[in-house]
Amino acid sequence: MTILPAPLASPTALEQAFSNGLATMLERHHGLGVYILVLANAAYDGDLWRRLAAPLAARHAELAATIGDTLRRGGRLAEPEDDVMVFLKLLAIGFDHLQTTQSRRAGPWELSFNPIRALRPPRMSGGKVEGLLRPFDAAGFQFNKPFLAREVFWEGELAGKPARLLYNKFPFARLHGLLVPEPERELPQYLTPELHGWAWEVRERAAAAIPGFCLAYNSYGALASVNHLHFQSFTRTTPLPLQDTGFAHNGGDHAYPLPCARFDDMEAAWFHLDELHSRGMPYNLIYGADGLHVLARAAQGSHPLAAWNAGFGWSDLAGAITLFSREEYDGIGETDITAEMAAHAPLPARIGVGKD
Repeated sequence: MTILPAPLASPTALEQAFSNGLATMLERHHGLGVYILVLANAAYDGDLWRRLAAPLAARHAELAATIGDTLRRGGRLAEPEDDVMVFLKLLAIGFDHLQTTQSRRAGPWELSFNPIRALRPPRMSGGKVEGLLRPFDAAGFQFNKPFLAREVFWEGELAGKPARLLYNKFPFARLHGLLVPEPERELPQYLTPELHGWAWEVRERAAAAIPGFCLAYNSYGALASVNHLHFQSFTRTTPLPLQDTGFAHNGGDHAYPLPCARFDDMEAAWFHLDELHSRGMPYNLIYGADGLHVLARAAQGSHPLAAWNAGFGWSDLAGAITLFSREEYDGIGETDITAEMAAHAPLPARIGVGKD
């Protein structure tokens, strides 16, 4: 049996370590990147916001004064351009006007208004792509960059492999992390039987210790934003819409808007993923306590999106939609969501439908 590291030993351990890590990070590091990360995580979670809003407001004022003084003197900012642009947008909004994430239901779907995530740089998730494999590029954005060391939540051995768990800088899920197995191998975002088996074991053990624990995966071409092999960890107090027992892939009567297959067996799941690889078909994965859900999909950039859709990754196609505009959040309904999800179905549209 795999022994889980301390942060994954229980729900309380994970929540406390996650919260304490953010508070410590904000106290020790005064740069823009850490401030933005802590702010975005706090704004997603009401409990974190209540704990961190005051020190965040103080840091915001401190950074505004320092950056303003530097720019007035014609100086250069020793900060990444992405972080500078995000902070300038935050200044335009004003700290007192920042809003925490809000959620509502639209039929079976969850909608979230997450304005701070709207400030996130697109990286490679915004463009049209071909194929599922692109060579790892050490010069591009990847999780071994030295400046990301301060964003590491935990590092050690997990399920027999060295692993690194980073905070997600712009979260859209509860206790949202980026889990990188064997980071020094510099693997591209292309799943193998070995890493699929590793993820299966991690979610199996962690979900037994932490109710609602899941891992998610975006293949290349399915809105993966970093070409360095990683999974996304998160927890849920209720199942994702995709995991609802009423849908056909879970044994229910209701059709899902695009092809979805659920697997209880690791090897059977891999045979299905291998078929998708052979077809060059992008996919999104959810590893949960109920097995693996596989969403075969059209490649990003292959068809027009609705005006309100900034791109659908694993969360959106699992029925938890993130929106960045208050008007869109208030106005979009179940029919809009269902139609936009269905538009992501691949051709032929029936690949992967059903339950293993």
